[in-house]
Amino acid sequence: MSTSPLPAQASVGQPASANPGANGAWGWPLLRLGFRPFYLGAAGFALLSIPYWLLLWFGKAQPTTALPPLLWHAHEILFGFAVAVIVGFLLTAGKAWTGLDTPRGPTLGALVLLWLAARIAALGAPYLLYAALDIALLPIVAVVFLRILLRAGNKRNLPLAGILGLLSLVNLAFHLSVLGLIAWPALHALHATLALVVMVECVVGGRVIPFFTSNVTPGLKIAPWPRFDAVVLGVTALALLAWVAQAQGAWAVAVLALAAVLQLWRQLRWAPWKTLTRPILWILHFAYAWIPAGLALLALAQAGLVPPTAGIHALGVGATGGLIIGMITRTARGHTGRPLKVGGIEIAAYALMMLAALVRVLYPLVAPEATVGALTFVASAWSLAFLLYLFQYAPWLLRARADGKDG
Repeated sequence: MSTSPLPAQASVGQPASANPGANGAWGWPLLRLGFRPFYLGAAGFALLSIPYWLLLWFGKAQPTTALPPLLWHAHEILFGFAVAVIVGFLLTAGKAWTGLDTPRGPTLGALVLLWLAARIAALGAPYLLYAALDIALLPIVAVVFLRILLRAGNKRNLPLAGILGLLSLVNLAFHLSVLGLIAWPALHALHATLALVVMVECVVGGRVIPFFTSNVTPGLKIAPWPRFDAVVLGVTALALLAWVAQAQGAWAVAVLALAAVLQLWRQLRWAPWKTLTRPILWILHFAYAWIPAGLALLALAQAGLVPPTAGIHALGVGATGGLIIGMITRTARGHTGRPLKVGGIEIAAYALMMLAALVRVLYPLVAPEATVGALTFVASAWSLAFLLYLFQYAPWLLRARADGKDG
C-alpha cells in the first residue's frame, strides 16, 4: 500500500493513462476505483440494516428513523444498498467501457461520504436534511456517467445513464410524497424504484451472463439476438410499468405473464445448465431466474391468487440480492487482480442468499403462521452472506491490486 499522499484528482472524463504509474503515487487503494468504497459500504449496510429492520418489525427496538419503519426498510434497501452497488459498478465499468477516468481520490471519497451521510441521517436527522442528502447523490453520478459516455461516443450505454436519471426523479418523488407535496403514494414510488433496478439487471445481465458463460464453456456459442432482446426488454418495461401503475384487468395479468415467459426463454438461450460446476457463474444464472419467477408471481398477484409481496421479494431478494452478491464477488476479484474462481466462503454466501430468497417468497404462500421463524431465518441468512463477503473481500478492497496495477 502506498504511503504517499493522494495525488491531485484527474479531471473526470480525461483519458485513462496507459501507464498507471505516469502520475506518480496512485493514492489510498480504497479510493482508486468506484467499486472499492461502494461495494464495501453496501455490504456493510446490508449486513446491519436487515437485523435492525427485524428488531423494528418485532417491536424489539424503538424506531428513530426519519421515515416510518416500513418505508425506511424499503427505501434504504433500494437507495442505500442496491443503488450503492449500481453506482460502484457503473463508475468502474464506465472506465473499462470508455477508456476515460471516472471519479477517484477526493472526488470519489466525497461521493461515498454523501451516500454515507444520507444513511446516517435516515436514522434520526431532521427529515429535510435527510431528504436533501439522499436526493443529491444520484443526479451527480448520472451527470458524471453521462458526460463520460458522451465524450467517448459510447451510445450503447446511454440507456443506463437514462435509468440513473429516472432513479433520481423517482427518489425525488418519494421524498415529496412523504412530505405531502404530491399525491403519488410513497410506496408506489418505491415500486417504481424496484422496477428500474430490475431493468438495470435485465440490461447488464443480458450482456454479461451469456458472455461470461460462453467464454468458459468450450464449444458453446450463444448467438446474439438483438431484436429479440429488445422485445424482451420492451415487454418487461411495459409489464413493470403496468404493475407500478396498479393497472387492472386481464391485459395487465397477460403482459406480466408474457414478460415472464420471454425472460425465461431469454435465459434458457444462455445454457444455464452448463454452469453448475462453476459457482461464480451459477449464482448469476440462479439469481437471474428470479426475474421471470418474480414477474410470474406479480401476474398471479394481479389476478388475486397470491399476495403481491411474493413477487416483490422474488425480485428484491432473489434477483437483486442474488445478482449483487454474484457481481460484487466477480468484479471485485477481477479488479483486484485475483483469479475469477471462488471458494467455500463465496459458495456459502451464494447458497445463503438463494435460501433467503426461497424462504422469503414461499413462507407467506405455504406457511404464513411461521412468520417469526421464517423472517428470522431470512434476515440471518442475508446478513451472514454479506458478513462472509466482508470477511473475504474487505482486506482486498482496502489493499492495492495483487498484480500491482492501478485500480
